Amino acid sequence: MVFPAGPSDAEEMARVHVTSWRETYRGLLADAFLARMSEPGFARRFRRALSEPGESVTLVAADRYSLVAYAQGGASRRGAPGEAEVATLYVLRQAQGEGVGARLMAQMARALSAQGATSLMVSVLRDNLRARGFYEHLGGEPEAARQEPGPGGRLLYEVAYRWRDIRSLTA
Repeated sequence: MVFPAGPSDAEEMARVHVTSWRETYRGLLADAFLARMSEPGFARRFRRALSEPGESVTLVAADRYSLVAYAQGGASRRGAPGEAEVATLYVLRQAQGEGVGARLMAQMARALSAQGATSLMVSVLRDNLRARGFYEHLGGEPEAARQEPGPGGRLLYEVAYRWRDIRSLTA
């Protein structure tokens, strides 16, 4: 089930965030950084962000017991006219391969399209091959890898995926 997130979802979103980073980025980011990630700290940030009205969209996905994924998006960082960006999409390993990520992307595309977006982008670490395969499977067109500052100021390579027509994700 996918639904809009509210402040009461902050703790569960923080659990998903920290757990998925530790599952996904081990070997890609420093172990010390991953170990220092704080669920209470992220919960405070999520609660604050979800309590303030804004134009961003935050959706969560749950199974019978708890949240298993979340996504957040809004206007793209590039500022391209009509372009939206999915800034975060995290799915716990236990829920991967079940269509949760694809449902979140489709719902994000619908919500962002309703706000006037005509295209969509998402960035992923170049070496996160599983995520890159997911976005390619959804029809995202990769751009050339670029260096971006990551956690701790370390430069990392990211690849942006773009859907020129956001409606291709909503069909």
